[in-house]
Amino acid sequence: MSINLLISHSPTGEYHCQINLNIYNSPECVSLATQAATGRHLRIKSNHQNTAIAICLCEDDYPGWLSVQDWQFIQPTETIYQPQFISTAEIQQHIPAIIAFTQAAKAQDNHYLWGGTVAPNYDCSGLMQAAFKSVGIWLPRDAYQQEAFVQPIDINQTQPGDLIFFGTPQKATHVGLYLGDGLYIHSSGKDQGRNGIGIDQLSAQGDTVSQTYYQQLRCAGRVIKSYAGNR
Repeated sequence: MSINLLISHSPTGEYHCQINLNIYNSPECVSLATQAATGRHLRIKSNHQNTAIAICLCEDDYPGWLSVQDWQFIQPTETIYQPQFISTAEIQQHIPAIIAFTQAAKAQDNHYLWGGTVAPNYDCSGLMQAAFKSVGIWLPRDAYQQEAFVQPIDINQTQPGDLIFFGTPQKATHVGLYLGDGLYIHSSGKDQGRNGIGIDQLSAQGDTVSQTYYQQLRCAGRVIKSYAGNR
């Protein structure tokens, strides 16, 4: 059956999610790429043998695939998504609430979920995106994209609310939120971390997890704007 018969035409070209939806990294819809929380906007790019839709999420321009089982949960929007301007000063005012979001997320039972951006299970950059989104600030989706988006700062000048990036010399593969006093909060995996949200030391001291990530430290950055996309 044609995709056009299963999904109502949108005069704006955009749709919104009626429930939290999984977005996959291929039309086979096996591996999670990201998640779309209720209310998020998306654009349809194409269909694939009527089994999946290639989509792009509007708020962070993130591409992926929506499975045929979930087509029923997107509906046309009457208005298109419009990024909201927020000043650097306003962002700084929201830092306590952003930190509180991550700490509340940590207090829930959770595990590390690759592609997770919806409570209770997050990946590293998904937790950062969700925390800032909770106060109306959008970040790009992945750790390396977030690193390119923030204002670089000296690691010795980090303040609560700054992002800390880890990975290889070539690319950021992990990110956490600096809390102050040499501590940061992040969601880390089973093999190298805590299989969920935890707090670690930004130093060569501390336990094995802290030491392992410190060896991969790349840089720090400050969020000074909300992502406005490529519109």
